[in-house]
Amino acid sequence: MAGREETNERMESTISTSRRWAEYLVAVLLGNVAYLLVEPQLPATMRHRMFRVDVGLGVDFLICVAIYAVVRLARGIEQ
Repeated sequence: MAGREETNERMESTISTSRRWAEYLVAVLLGNVAYLLVEPQLPATMRHRMFRVDVGLGVDFLICVAIYAVVRLARGIEQ
């Protein structure tokens, strides 16, 4: 049955997309918490100021990306 196969593919795609968004959310939340814990020890030039694009925002972004990479590696090992 072609209909059943298409339905299974859609469900797998939906689950994959949901998991991917969950990974994004975990990475952003943990990354921001990590940055907020580290921020007081950073030099003034590496601290983020509200409503500005600065080095601190880049550091926060890099921490989030690093945590996302760890999450993806952990999921790869898990499967």
